[in-house]
Amino acid sequence: MTLRRLGNGPLITRGDIADLPPDLGDVSSVFNPGAVMIGGKTVLLLRVQSRGRRTFTIPAVSSDGIKFTVSPQPVFFDWDGKQPSEEIFHIYDARITQIAGELYVVTAVDMGPGCRLAIWQAVGAVQDSFLGLDKLRFLGWSGFDDSRNGVIFPEQVGGRYLMLQRPNLTKVAGAPPTGSSIVLSTSNDLLHWEEAGTVMSGNFHYWDELIGSGPPPVKTRGGWLHIYHGIATHFQASNIYQAGAVLLDLNDPTRVLARTRDNILEPRESWELTGQVPNVVFPGGMTVSDFDHDGFAKDNATVRVYYGAADTAIGLAETTVDKLIAELTPACGER
Repeated sequence: MTLRRLGNGPLITRGDIADLPPDLGDVSSVFNPGAVMIGGKTVLLLRVQSRGRRTFTIPAVSSDGIKFTVSPQPVFFDWDGKQPSEEIFHIYDARITQIAGELYVVTAVDMGPGCRLAIWQAVGAVQDSFLGLDKLRFLGWSGFDDSRNGVIFPEQVGGRYLMLQRPNLTKVAGAPPTGSSIVLSTSNDLLHWEEAGTVMSGNFHYWDELIGSGPPPVKTRGGWLHIYHGIATHFQASNIYQAGAVLLDLNDPTRVLARTRDNILEPRESWELTGQVPNVVFPGGMTVSDFDHDGFAKDNATVRVYYGAADTAIGLAETTVDKLIAELTPACGER
């Protein structure tokens, strides 16, 4: 496997979440974290599920990216007077991007009509207890009526902000709508988004039939390196969630330069195979250790991927930029 698991088990489990009655006590699960590095510290936003299956987002911080201190308080989502009229059931799966010193977070928001992507900005300086991620202020929506897996690029391209997201256009029997394509949207203000085109689609009959973005892309000399999840649905017993990688053109990210033929991480450990949703590794957070003076990730930089395992715990896997890129197959049409 290109990604090597660190440790002998999950990185964070429900036992690491402090009791906070009446909502949080003896929680059921913690999974699907977003990640960012600030001032040498790694900050995660954890998706925590109560025994009543209510969803909370809780920050955690670490000096070494491995041993985390988990906040005793959930994130406060400040709608800034723009809360939708529809009932909100869950806010979850935070993905974090730092742009010019500001922290932005994209979350999924489950409401009656479907799932939408909300864009938030961290409130407070990064020197705060959990580096500004304990309060998020609502900015706007991603532009699609039903979408998931939204990630914002860490810098503007051609003077515009970029976002990858997965419109939920695929119907699955007995499950919410999902998607088989990742699209690029652009904006000049992070508030109004326009679709720029389809980036990539799933590969029927293979490991990544249904797909969605993982962590925000990272800029390398060869292109935007992006980790995504793929779902194999052709097994009769269960869907299998795995991770892969893709390289996108720096100036036109709708252009795929290369893509992994095989997955780079799949569920193999008992805690990835068994849980609330079995057979799942779901990448949501990624950190890169080193960048050059132009802001490109160095070839030998350490890449750490924080992922949800079986929708129950959080795992950590590690590789380097050059090893990830070595797994990519140049794009040359259909497989």
